[in-house]
Order: sequence, then structure tokens, then C-alpha cells
Amino acid sequence: MTAAPLDVLADFPAIPSGWAYLDTAATSQKPRPVIDAITRGYGETYATVHRGVYQRSADMTLAFEAARERVARFIGAKPQEVIFTRGATEGINLVAQCWAATNLKPGDRILLSMLEHHSNIVPWQMVAERTGAQIDVVPLTGDHRIDLDAMAAMLTEQHKLVALAHVSNVVGSVLDAKRAVELAHAVGAKILLDGCQAVPRLPVNVADLGCDFYVFSGHKLYGPTGIGVLWGRYDLLDAMPPYQGGGSMIDRVTFAKTTYAPPPGRFEAGTPHIVGVVGLHAAIDYVDGIGLDRIHAHETALVTQARDALSQINSVRLFGPDDSAGIVSFAVEGVHPHDVATILDEGNVAIRAGHHCAQPLMDSLGVPATARASFGVYNGAGDIAALVKGIERVTRIFG
Repeated sequence: MTAAPLDVLADFPAIPSGWAYLDTAATSQKPRPVIDAITRGYGETYATVHRGVYQRSADMTLAFEAARERVARFIGAKPQEVIFTRGATEGINLVAQCWAATNLKPGDRILLSMLEHHSNIVPWQMVAERTGAQIDVVPLTGDHRIDLDAMAAMLTEQHKLVALAHVSNVVGSVLDAKRAVELAHAVGAKILLDGCQAVPRLPVNVADLGCDFYVFSGHKLYGPTGIGVLWGRYDLLDAMPPYQGGGSMIDRVTFAKTTYAPPPGRFEAGTPHIVGVVGLHAAIDYVDGIGLDRIHAHETALVTQARDALSQINSVRLFGPDDSAGIVSFAVEGVHPHDVATILDEGNVAIRAGHHCAQPLMDSLGVPATARASFGVYNGAGDIAALVKGIERVTRIFG
């Protein structure tokens, strides 16, 4: 995979000259078109949606629903299957409470993997406690991918739900999602994919994948915080009860009985994050304007450069596969990752250090934490050089 490096750093006003921002897996910086869309949304065109009959409200409602249609095109879905949430975490919790909690019973099983983010573990544990279902965990391969051969051997007809990360937020390994879907469906299980790290880096088409639910967050996709997307097959959404009660999600309310709106409105109680949705629309336009194939090629080249350079430092241990998607996790022998990150920060290099909300994975790797460099469209070879220079300084200090 070859492509000219991206040259879009000038689009990101919050990245000053000389600062290597390598924490995109946690949250992405925002390009000027997204900032401008948010500024216009609050400063020029703001009004409520779905309620007002005055012109500006009608215009904002059209913009809000245009964003839903844009999300649908972006992931190969239908607009009525796209639910706006506060983030991917809320999307997973929505499925846990509205599908799993109403469909699972004692004796049923949920299948997760060893590398899941806490947001794709804890909601299922809460459901299991309520329903009497049990949780099984798929192990990893030697290069820290979800072991689909092991998954195939583990699945039974008692498994009703599978929930897996499309791309690991720690080691960047990419799931063979189509095979995972086929394995889950072969035993009659539904499957949810956590696409937080996939959607900003890889083309995603939910119809082609064949999954049942897909979630992602806006702030990792160069969009604003506080907005995310849950996609679900319409027949599943239509059979699910509401997640919350309130305005906008109703058909008719009386004190005797309330009936609910069809999806997606049923799951969007209250005033939504209107300008967040507008910002998400702008972010998707920005990403599509560059092209996800180009973004993936750019980040693949950066990962290769970083892994090659770090592998030359004897005290550095790399995690994950060589073809990880935009993320490189590592440890420096004898140095806590927090110390690594602090020293790097002194050299204007920003990375993440810790368990990355994936403590079971840390236990599996045999470390308390890792240092993680993650890349975005604004990164380049100079950021890799700054990272390596900083790691070399770490090794000298802790020599």
C-alpha cells in the first residue's frame, strides 16, 4: 500500500509548530471545517430541532436530518437505522439495556474478547448480573489479534451475543469482521462491533459486514465530543424498548399509557446535541474529502516507520501486529509508561500512557500499562523522529 504522505497539518489550528500530537486514538484534533461548522451552528444558525414551526428551526431540523443521512451513506446504512448518542459508550449501553437485557435469560452466553475496551466489557457484565447470562472471553493470537479459530471452537447455540472491537484501541490489531460475523451468525448469535478506532481509519460498510449493531464516536473521527452513532438493523431496533423516556421519543402520551415513536426517534429522548451532529457531518465530509483509503495508507506508513525505528532500541518491547491500524503500543524496559510519557512531553511529544481502559488486556500482556503512540491525518515523519528521539532520551535517563 503506497501513497503520497498527507499534508493537511495546516487544517488543524490547535496543533502548534513543533508539537507532535500522537494521541489520536484517545481523541482527534479538529480541522478548521469542523470548527467553522460548530461556530456557525452556535453563532449563526442555532435553533431547536423537530419542534419549532418557525423557519430557522425548520432549517436546523433539515440540517440535523441531513447529518443522519450523511452518516448513513458513510457507513452503508439506511437513515432510519442511525441513532445519535452521546458517544460509543452510550451506544453499547443502549444495546445492552434495550436488546440484551430484554432478550437474554439464565443459561445464555455472551462472547467478548481479551482486548476489549472497558466500555465493551462492563455493560455486558451488568446485563449478565441482571439476566443470569454468562460471559466467555476469546483469547488472542501471538501477535495480539482476536483469535477467530478459538472463537469458532468456543461458540455454541447458547451464545446469543458477540461483542468485539473492529480495531483494538491498544494494539491496533484489525479484526476480520466479516469472518467474525459469519461465525456468530452460524450459531444464531447477534454481533455488535465497536468501530471507534476503525471508522476514522478504514472504509466501513455495515451492510457488507453483515453485523447486527455497530457503534462509533464522533470525537475520534475529527468531530466534536459528546456525539456518537449507534447503527442497528431496523428489525432489531423496531423490536427494542426505549432506552430513556422523555420528549421527542413518543407517539402519544396519556397518564394511562404511552406509545413510542418508531426508530430512530424512539431512542433519542430529549433535546439532542444539535451542533454536535452538525459538527459530525462536517467531520465526515472532511474525512471523505481526503479518502479513507489514503488515510489508511498514510497511517500504515507511519506505523511501519515507528515500529521499525523503535525496534532498533534494545530496551523497547513492541505490542501488537506489524500491520496495526494507526496505533503503536510499547514498553521501555525498567521504565513505567507514565515516566516515558512525562519525559516525551518535555520534548513536545504527546502520547498516552496507562491501561487505556483495557485492564484485562494489560493482564494478558503481563504489564500494568503501556505507552501508546497513535496517528492521525496530521502526523508525519517528523513526529516519528521526535518520538524516537524522546525514547532515546528516556533510555539515557534511566540507563
